[in-house]
Amino acid sequence: MASKLVTVFGGSGFLGRQIVKCLADAERRVRVAVRHPDRATFLSGFGPDGRIELVQADVWDETTVARVVEGSASVVNTVGHYVEKSGATFDRVHGQGALHVARQAKQAGAERLVHISGVGADPGSPSPYVRARGIGETLVKEAFDDVTILRPSVIFGPGDSFLNTLARMTQRSPVMPLFGTGSTRLQPVFVGDVAEACVRVLAEPSTRGKMYELGGPRVYAYRELVRLVRERVAGRALMVPVPFLVWDALAAVMAAHPEPPLTGDQVTLMKRDNVVGGQAPTLHDLGIRPVSVEEAMPACIDAVPS
Repeated sequence: MASKLVTVFGGSGFLGRQIVKCLADAERRVRVAVRHPDRATFLSGFGPDGRIELVQADVWDETTVARVVEGSASVVNTVGHYVEKSGATFDRVHGQGALHVARQAKQAGAERLVHISGVGADPGSPSPYVRARGIGETLVKEAFDDVTILRPSVIFGPGDSFLNTLARMTQRSPVMPLFGTGSTRLQPVFVGDVAEACVRVLAEPSTRGKMYELGGPRVYAYRELVRLVRERVAGRALMVPVPFLVWDALAAVMAAHPEPPLTGDQVTLMKRDNVVGGQAPTLHDLGIRPVSVEEAMPACIDAVPS
């Protein structure tokens, strides 16, 4: 197994780099496919010389995808965006881009494909992001027999844009606006657990063709998470409920900005719970004890400046 090559698309991202590290720790050879290899040289330190190879590829450019999957025993696609910008639409990345990876992995004779999606992915969703995730799953399953799909909930960990954003806001602002009443339910999952799930899936043939929903050990209301983070950083922001109608209006106004701090799709996502459904196998089925927000929080946000 140690000699078999795994190609990871998006390996320099928040989740991708953790997957690369876990694969290197498991003595796998890893080819990291990213748009800008010069910005991902830090990944070389995750393994001995020659174990990690950096190559240029863009999931939208199928010719580059075909080139980098050659000789791969397994392929992992972690590429994803939460905000559309510079032509990187949700459909282009999560739909057609995912199809390009699956199709070329199949043509290259790869034995395994792991596709990272998200809890609640649904081709019929009113959210463009969630809809594109669902369409992507459908396209990938059609292109690659026995693909394994991982659907994580909100991912947190050191350097994340979730807990750290909450920490900065509760420290720097006297008011912390909540989405609605803050009752939306979330099941945050630790980035290291998602990465370990990917490695275990690749090592276990019985996971072929299955879909796993990955959540942490506890479900929180959004306001509970805000309160936990606020207490950790000694923030004093007052939590204030803000109706979704107001959030929708704010997102509409900000839409004209080249890089809006808030999008309509982000608001739509916060209108629905993001928890595992209870029907698909989970981290426990892979022998992984999920890490809680409380356990990981010190390592996640202690570095946030006041």
